[in-house]
Amino acid sequence: MSVITSTACSRALGDELRRLRESCTDLGGAHMALRLGWHPSKVTNIEKGKARASEIDLVQFLTACGKDIDFFEDFRRRYRHAFDEYVVQVNEELRTVAFAESTAVTLTSYSARGIPGLTQTPEYADALYRLGGFVAEERIPNLVRFRIERQAILRRHDRPTCVFFVHELALRQKVGDDQVMEDQYAKLLFSGLDIRIVPADVVVPSSGCVLWSYEKAASVVYCEADLVNVFVQDPGAIARTRLLFDHLERVALDAGQSRTKLAEYVSPPREEFDGRGPRLA
Repeated sequence: MSVITSTACSRALGDELRRLRESCTDLGGAHMALRLGWHPSKVTNIEKGKARASEIDLVQFLTACGKDIDFFEDFRRRYRHAFDEYVVQVNEELRTVAFAESTAVTLTSYSARGIPGLTQTPEYADALYRLGGFVAEERIPNLVRFRIERQAILRRHDRPTCVFFVHELALRQKVGDDQVMEDQYAKLLFSGLDIRIVPADVVVPSSGCVLWSYEKAASVVYCEADLVNVFVQDPGAIARTRLLFDHLERVALDAGQSRTKLAEYVSPPREEFDGRGPRLA
């Protein structure tokens, strides 16, 4: 076992090990360590993603949880690069995203092409998933449900401090029918969240990202592409992302101006709405 700076992925996978121990055994952390012949701190550090477990460690831990070789091979594949500064995951592996955002102290987001996932309506999310052919039809209901369930963090009393920068061009992309868009605009307007609109004529050289900051861990940048999700913990990349958000803070409308802008989208004359942009679903 080697101690190393934790990452969003290592913490998510460590938490998965903790859940396995609690659901598959009747052992607390100290008793699991005793069974495996480990120091108690070793179980704690591995489950918190603060230390990299060796393959032998993983075999012993997962065997104690009653898991077979196929489960071990799958977990080892996901664990192999968990401590890297750049981690790429396929879109299906969404647990890391949910864990990372739910444990963040602050969440700062920029969306250039669509409404941020944490602020989407179910209907908007459903229409968005149906675009491009990247997602099989039968998977869409579960993906929509998972996305909406993630929004529960915004209703917690200790929710992260959130700022959502949204480019106005993203508002103009028509996803679904008129009612879907009007409901989506209304949700943004009345959400009570800190929504900051970047005017349509402002050029921002970024396709969008999220910055998660933590109380006792390094910040993480998350970028969502069509086919993969990327988690970045490189200090240089974090610094450049902070510069991006500093720039957005200067060019975006303030909170009051953003609400006024969103109000213009909630109930526009139908002829104006129809001429705003391309229909995406």
